[in-house]
Amino acid sequence: MSDAAPRAFEVRHLQMGRALFAALAAIMITFSADHSAEVGMSVFSGFAVATALILILSAWLVFPAGERWQAVLLGILSIVAGMIATLPVVRTVDGFFTTVLVWALVAGAAELIIGIVGRRRGDPAAREAVFVGSLTLILGVVLAFIPRDYMLEYYIEQARRSFTLTGSTIGVGVFGGYAAIVAVYLGIAAFSPRPDAAAAVETADTDAAGGRA
Repeated sequence: MSDAAPRAFEVRHLQMGRALFAALAAIMITFSADHSAEVGMSVFSGFAVATALILILSAWLVFPAGERWQAVLLGILSIVAGMIATLPVVRTVDGFFTTVLVWALVAGAAELIIGIVGRRRGDPAAREAVFVGSLTLILGVVLAFIPRDYMLEYYIEQARRSFTLTGSTIGVGVFGGYAAIVAVYLGIAAFSPRPDAAAAVETADTDAAGGRA
C-alpha cells in the first residue's frame, strides 16, 4: 500500500478495536463472581494480547511509514505482558500485581510520551494517547499501593452470608474499572469528528463563501 494512497483504515478504527477489547475485559470482570488473581490474569492476558495484535496491525494498516514505530512499540509491550500472564507459574496474587503493575508503568509511560510528542506535531490522535497513557500510569500507581495480603471478613444481613474482601479482589476490580474507562473514552473518541476533518470542513466552507462573494 502506497503511503500517498487513501487508507481504508483510520485512527478511529484502531480506537474502536482497542475500545472493544477493553469493554470485553471490563464486562468479564464485572459479571464474574470470582475476582481471584487467576481470573484477573486470564482476563488481562486476553486483553493485552488482543490489544497488542490490534496495535501491531494498525502500524501497517493505519499509520504511514515513519510513524509506525509507536504502534509497534506499544504492541510489543502489551504482547510480552500478555504472554507472561498466560504462564501458570505467575497466576498468583504476586504474579498478577507484578505483571499488571510493571506493564501499566512501562506501557503507560511510553504511550504518554508518544502522545506528548504527537501533540507537538499536530497528531490528531495525540489527545487520546495522552489520556490513555496517563490513565495506565495511574493504574500502575494504584496497584502499587494496594496491600497484596489484605483480607477483610464481613457479613451482609440481607444476603445472610459472609464475604471476604482481599487484595486480589480489589486489584482485579481496579483493573476492570480501568478497562471500562478506556473502553468508554476510546469509543467516544472513535465516533467523534477528527480535528483534521473539522478543519477541512471549515476550510471548504470558507472557500465556498469566498466564491459566492
